[in-house]
Amino acid sequence: MEGTLAVIWMFAGNFAPRNWAYCQGQLLAIQQNQALFSLLGTNYGGDGRTTFALPDFRGRVAVGFGNGPGLSNRPLAQRAGQETHTLTQLEMPNHTHPLSTTVAINTASGDEAANNGQFLASHAGAFSEESTAGAALGGVSSQIGNTGGGQAHNNMQPFLVMNYVICLSGIFPSRN
Repeated sequence: MEGTLAVIWMFAGNFAPRNWAYCQGQLLAIQQNQALFSLLGTNYGGDGRTTFALPDFRGRVAVGFGNGPGLSNRPLAQRAGQETHTLTQLEMPNHTHPLSTTVAINTASGDEAANNGQFLASHAGAFSEESTAGAALGGVSSQIGNTGGGQAHNNMQPFLVMNYVICLSGIFPSRN
C-alpha cells in the first residue's frame, strides 16, 4: 500500500501496515528517514542532529492548524488539553447563594397584659420575679456552606479508540 509521505490516517486494524508506523512519539534516525525528516523536522521532538520524533496521538485527537473565526490560534504540533480538570474558584462564573429564613415567635394567647410592643420582654411578675427591660430581636446569623468535594471531573468528549498511522515511505508530496 503506497501512500503519500507524512500523511496520517486513522486505521481500524490492530497493526501498522507496511511502510507505515503508529503515531506514538517514537524517535527515528534522520539518516534513514531524510525525506520524512524534511517534512516533519523536530516539530514533534528529537534533537534535530541524529533523531526526530513522529507525532504522538496516544490518547489525543487532531485539531486543525491555525485559527478559525472566533477561535484561538493553534500552532503546528501544539499539545493541549486535560483528561480531567478540577475547577478553581476563579473559573466559576459570578453567582450568589440567596438565603432567607424565618424566626418563629410564640403566638399563644394568654391573659397577661400587653407589653407595649416589647414582645420578648416579660411582663413584670408574669414569669419572673424581676422586671425585664424590652429585648430587641437582632439579626439572625446564618451560613451557607461549601458543597462538592473538590475532585477532578471528566473533561473528555465521547470517543472511539483507533490507531493513527503515518506513512514512512511513499510519494513525496508536492506543493501547490
